[in-house]
Amino acid sequence: MLVHNWREVLKRAWSVRLLAFLLFIIAAEPVYLFFAAEWVAKSFYVRLAMSALTGIIAAAALLARFFVQQKLSGDLNGKPPSEG
Repeated sequence: MLVHNWREVLKRAWSVRLLAFLLFIIAAEPVYLFFAAEWVAKSFYVRLAMSALTGIIAAAALLARFFVQQKLSGDLNGKPPSEG
């Protein structure tokens, strides 16, 4: 079941924003590796940085999911602000 304000959550929730950015990074990584294959293949640190960035963004999205955002959920967590 969707939350009552799913459109607002889709536009403004930090967890959704971070997951969209994570999707961009995951999709861009093979393209980046293809075009820079010669340089990246020799550099362990570039691959390590890409993997670390992906992990950090995923962890941030997971943590952002647990924090209340007042503009989205109002004073009550899980209930519409009008039910208060």
